Amino acid sequence: MGATLPAPHRCFTMRNPFARAVTLAVGIFILGALLLRSDAEDVRTVLIKTVASAKGAVSSQHPLPNPYRDAWGAGAQAPVEQDNGAPSSAAPPVFSNTTNNMSCDYDMDLLKEWKAKYNLQERFEYTKRYIQPLRHNSRRRSVTKLQQKLLPGDGEVVVVDVNKKYQAETCPDPLIVPVTMSPFPNKANASDFIFGVSTTYKRFTDPRTSPVNEWTYWLTDGKGNSNGGKLVLMLVDASEDELEDAYNRLIDVGVDVDVYQSDPRTVMAVRYLTLVPTLYNHSERSSKKWLVTCDDDTFFPSFHALAETLEEYDHERPMYIGTLSEDVNNVARHGSQAFGGAGVFLSVPMAKVVTENFNTCVTDQKIWESNSGWGPQGDILLRKCIYENSETKLTTLHDLWQLDLYGDPSGFYESGIKPLSLHHYRGGGWHIAHPWHYTKVAHLCGEDCTLQRFQTADDFIIANGFSVAYYPKGVDFDLNQFERTFGAMPDDKGWNLDFKLGPQRPSLHLTGRKISWDLQDATMNEDGTVTQIYVRKHDDWRWKMPGGTAMSGRDGVMELVWLAAIDAR
Repeated sequence: MGATLPAPHRCFTMRNPFARAVTLAVGIFILGALLLRSDAEDVRTVLIKTVASAKGAVSSQHPLPNPYRDAWGAGAQAPVEQDNGAPSSAAPPVFSNTTNNMSCDYDMDLLKEWKAKYNLQERFEYTKRYIQPLRHNSRRRSVTKLQQKLLPGDGEVVVVDVNKKYQAETCPDPLIVPVTMSPFPNKANASDFIFGVSTTYKRFTDPRTSPVNEWTYWLTDGKGNSNGGKLVLMLVDASEDELEDAYNRLIDVGVDVDVYQSDPRTVMAVRYLTLVPTLYNHSERSSKKWLVTCDDDTFFPSFHALAETLEEYDHERPMYIGTLSEDVNNVARHGSQAFGGAGVFLSVPMAKVVTENFNTCVTDQKIWESNSGWGPQGDILLRKCIYENSETKLTTLHDLWQLDLYGDPSGFYESGIKPLSLHHYRGGGWHIAHPWHYTKVAHLCGEDCTLQRFQTADDFIIANGFSVAYYPKGVDFDLNQFERTFGAMPDDKGWNLDFKLGPQRPSLHLTGRKISWDLQDATMNEDGTVTQIYVRKHDDWRWKMPGGTAMSGRDGVMELVWLAAIDAR
């Protein structure tokens, strides 16, 4: 049984609750006339039931909770409690277009786990929604408008108490979302690339900064096998045991890697430039087209798109490909060059030029010239080495993102774009994001659906893998512009980011016009589904009315379960 899409709006139709009420009221009088000869008590009973039905036809239709009328979730309701903790006998319904069962019971152990993990209140809002991706031949859209609602029925939110047990509920039909026939991450072929990264063993092993999960996504098929890409990892001042440990950790997850020790006495900018001759002199270089330098917090969310884009360039001639910083101040400060965190792509002939001139590119004079006031910069050393020893200039690839952004990154990740690279997502002064979790859904519906936006009929926008946002006054702004939730540092002039992002629309923070649940975790399940957990805290500084009143007094969790994608016929 597929989902039923709502019909176009009509002023008077039997689907209209007012029309049903009028029809039922007329029926009351007809029924009364026909039953005048019947027993008075029976007539009264019938009339009472009929009137109740007429009232129900109207009262069952409730608008979504509106923070301008009340706090978000003011119309919240509690689910039905179980009788003495007895298990419910309600069987979960089955969506006929998929082999996956949909279960809308209340897993109280899991809810308690979330309470502890995300520091939630004892009673919090909880919404579970199944989503059915429908793959078809079309281009990826920045935002796709759906006819269905995210919150079905009357749109009321449910509040659960982790100390109680509740009966299972019937799942509504899944939300149908069209996605393109984009390739899946596990089919990527990275055999044209060698990637070079320099970092420390401490950063490599610290759970807060370790890149192992991210590298597993774009350097393997997700099943313990390499996708053909080669990684050259240089660890600063690592011991033999640490080098071996790093090697084993990566080999175990399927990353094809060679691990080297890097001399800590070497200036960091020089260590960065050393990656180029290291990659060029690698034994597998002859089978590669692109030698790539990047950071340990550089992530490639759509490798098929990345490889396809690089195919447009002639790898047999010297090519220097990258992107500028989004912050024009950084370009003025450091120069017009490829900013390395977004990824720098050198053709083999270009890497040969750098390798042959390496010694003249790292003299004390060149290191001094690379100091932009923030210490010697490896990106500057690389640019100078290329510009001073060849006629090649930077080819900019704008879908690579350095992300020199501070503060809340929502305006970027909720913009509907399809980035080829992401950077600076581990905090430490920059923004915090979790791209490894964002892209798990791509294994189910294809690379294009990562960060794709779906706007529902009840004014929610799902930025797939990043957030679910509700707009109580409607989507009354230009979705093609970035929301300026972030800023530039250290000197934000207001227009620093415009030349790369374009002028941004004002932030909706502290306006009461937006409230958002942010992705905290995503799980690829054994049954082929993907579960995403989005969390909103009641004291989030962003979600307040203009006067400072919180839009909601409760924490909230949205659980989106993505069913296995089906292909349109």
